[in-house]
Parts: sequence; C-alpha cells; structure tokens
Amino acid sequence: MAVTIKAGIVGGAGYAGGELLRLLLLHPNVELLFVQSRSQAGKPVYAVHPDLLGETEMLFSADVAIPVDVLFLCAGHGEAAKFLAENEISAETKIIDLSQDFRWNEHTTSDVVEAGDRSFVYGLPELQREQIQQAQHIANPGCFATGIQLALLPLAKQNLLNAEVHVSGITGSTGAGQSLSATSHFSWRTENVSTYKVMEHQHLREIKRSLLYLQAEGQPDIHFIPYRGPFARGIFITAYLQSDLSLEEAQALYKDYYKGHPFTLVTDQNPDLKQVVNTNKCVLYLQKHGNMLVITSLIDNLLKGAAGQAVQNMNLVFGLDETTGLKLKAAAF
Repeated sequence: MAVTIKAGIVGGAGYAGGELLRLLLLHPNVELLFVQSRSQAGKPVYAVHPDLLGETEMLFSADVAIPVDVLFLCAGHGEAAKFLAENEISAETKIIDLSQDFRWNEHTTSDVVEAGDRSFVYGLPELQREQIQQAQHIANPGCFATGIQLALLPLAKQNLLNAEVHVSGITGSTGAGQSLSATSHFSWRTENVSTYKVMEHQHLREIKRSLLYLQAEGQPDIHFIPYRGPFARGIFITAYLQSDLSLEEAQALYKDYYKGHPFTLVTDQNPDLKQVVNTNKCVLYLQKHGNMLVITSLIDNLLKGAAGQAVQNMNLVFGLDETTGLKLKAAAF
C-alpha cells in the first residue's frame, strides 16, 4: 500500500515556501492540507505564486489547526523558534525547519540540537542519512552551507582537511528572500556583483560543526567570501586548499564517498550553473594545479539549498526512496 503523508507548511509566501509548495503538490505520496501565511491569509496560493496557477485552488490559512504528519517551517530566521514556543504541535508530528534556528553551531557537542523538549537532527543526507531516517525533527541546512560542505566532506572523512581552505561563492538574488531591500532590487542587482559578510557569513558556524563531526582533530581555518550575483537562482562555489592527493586520487575519493547518494554527482567536465538550476543536484568538479586541490560545487539555492533538500529529508524520515518527487531536470537553455 502506498504511503500517504499529510503535510502542512508554515510561512508559505516566500521563495522557499513557493518551491516547497510546488514540490509537495506534485509529490505522489503527499496530501498537502494547509499553507499558512499571516501576511497572505485568505488569498489564493496562485495569487502569490503565479507559477501554481492551475495546480491548486488552496487558500493561505491564518492558523495551523489541522493535524498533519509533517510540518515544514519556512518562516524567517528566529520565527521558527518563536512559532514552536507559541503553538502546541503534536508530539507525533515530524518537523522540518528551513530556518537556521535549530542548526548546528560551534557550541553543539553532539549530533543534535536540543530545543526544549525537541531534538533537531541536522538534515544533510550526505553526512548522516541514517540519523535523519530515525529523526522526529530536522534542521534543514543553509544553502551556502550545503554547497560548501558537499565540497569538503570527503576530505574531512579521511582526515585530509589539513590546510586552510579558501572559498568563494556567488549566489542568485532569490537567496536574499522575497522582501525587497537596497541590495536585492532589480535596478541594483542586475549587471552588478558585490561581496557581503566577508569571512563572517552565518553558515560558517554549521559548516565548521559538520566538518568537526567527521574530522575531530586539526580543524583548518575556512576563509569564505560570498558574492551577490546578477541572476535569480543557483550557487557557484569554488574551494581550494593544499593537498598531497593527485587528481586521480581525489576523484576516486569523492566518487567513493558519494556512491549511493543520488543527488551529489562528481563530473569530469567543467560544469555550468545551468546544469543544477531547477534540480536537487549538487555537481562537483575537481582540478589539481600544482599542490592545490580545487573543488567546484554547484547547487540550486532554492532546491538542494532549501525546499528540495527538505523534501529529500521528508522522504528519508517516512521511509520513501529519497528521490521521490525530486526527479527534476534542469532547464539548461
């Protein structure tokens, strides 16, 4: 008998919420019961997400009174913890939070984050798929954090992160959220590139904690420079560090680590960002220049970096094939 998962979304009006809506409405094992939004309550979902015109007649709700099997929290940072503190959610309901409220940080000493009577498992399947399968509550990773961790996990697993890591990453404007700001407005963003949060991006906290989980000793410094890109979606990351591995050894190491992980692919050809946009894939490409190992990591910030990974985690928690509802093809052109 096919599994039917009753799902609800809190904070469904933003970009990640819209992508999650799209995925859940088309998921063969999901019945979406409600989409909550305080700002859009009473409006048709397609009025806020025009791409869903013809896909659903649902209205945004003001509350979450209907019991569900899984509740996705797509509210802003700080709002998820506030929501759970102010609302009584059944202990039987599984929670997948897309904010940073319950992710690992440098003060965590175990593989979970304790939040009152709830324990949140960090939801990066390529790091701890088995723990996710047993979890009641999931803290979905950040977008930059996902791309950078997938670039470095195989090295950390073999204690080969033994030199400082330099990382640059450029992200699309959807990574800044739907609300307009001076640095997300079209007339500022288009034909423009700029840095932000240089060496102090908030995702560094969860990245360092994840790497520490695999490589407990000799943790190197990670120097990260994020860029705002003049495009809508996708993240393109380049990381490099000194390494004694040959290119062939590095490629074998990465392909072995990600064997059995359907969404993380190691390619022998220099990739383009369009290969991953509109997919739940991470594409990795390795180069060796002298003693420097260069790792390119590409993801869609709204899918593998947010909503797609949340659905992947839901699939794992409910015993489904993790690719269910996520076999998406990039537009490419």
